Amino acid sequence: MRALWTAASGMKAQQLNMDNISNNLANVNTTSFKKQKVEFKDLLYQNLRTTNLVDGEGSPVNLQVGHGVKPVATTRMFTTGNLERTDNPLDMAIDGKGFFAVEDGNGNRAYTRDGNFKLSVDYGESRLVTSDGYTVLSDFEDGIYFEEGMEDITVNANGLVTAKTIDGEIEEIGTIALYNFANPEGLEATGSNLYEETVASGEAQLTFKEERTSDIVQGYLETSNVEIVDEMVRLITAQRAYETNSKSIQTSDEMLGIANNLRR
Repeated sequence: MRALWTAASGMKAQQLNMDNISNNLANVNTTSFKKQKVEFKDLLYQNLRTTNLVDGEGSPVNLQVGHGVKPVATTRMFTTGNLERTDNPLDMAIDGKGFFAVEDGNGNRAYTRDGNFKLSVDYGESRLVTSDGYTVLSDFEDGIYFEEGMEDITVNANGLVTAKTIDGEIEEIGTIALYNFANPEGLEATGSNLYEETVASGEAQLTFKEERTSDIVQGYLETSNVEIVDEMVRLITAQRAYETNSKSIQTSDEMLGIANNLRR
């Protein structure tokens, strides 16, 4: 019976859907996390009878039977989360589109919206880094460095970083880089709130401070854009769909049992 395999494909699809919803809920408190949704498509159809119209006579519709469903993509929703005030001068949030660029010690570049930055001190000089020690890049594709004794770090909406020197003078340090992508949904998530450029995402496009439509907000962090109520509704829907598909398998099995037990 086709129903057995069709319902089984539905159960597998809903299992993946549940995995995705569970991941969204698990990251409800993850800084700048972007929720995902699973997209599905129906499988191949078997044509038992095709349309056959001649001079307005015949069957105007097909007789087709589908073979189930398959997951085809997980789409990441890059809507901006709420901005949460922290009053930490090293915390930064992007109000709008864009990504910070970071680089590890081997020169591998990644992109993130997590602005939970720190200072890494090395030989008296400090540089702006992520929690994992990745260097935050400026629009000149180098790091943001502070001389020893600098304080009162300030970042304006365009990403310009200034600090007060030991002599009490305000010095411009650099501008934090912001990058955009033609297709951000094509970015590859690698964990630790990082994304990597792919062919599908297109090349990273640096936006200079004069051209930016997004602001960098100092002393704030972007929260996850997961809506718990929405995820719970999807969770219940996925559970019921899984249950219904399992019921279809059970019913099909009972029908086969009836057919096998027929007596003349």
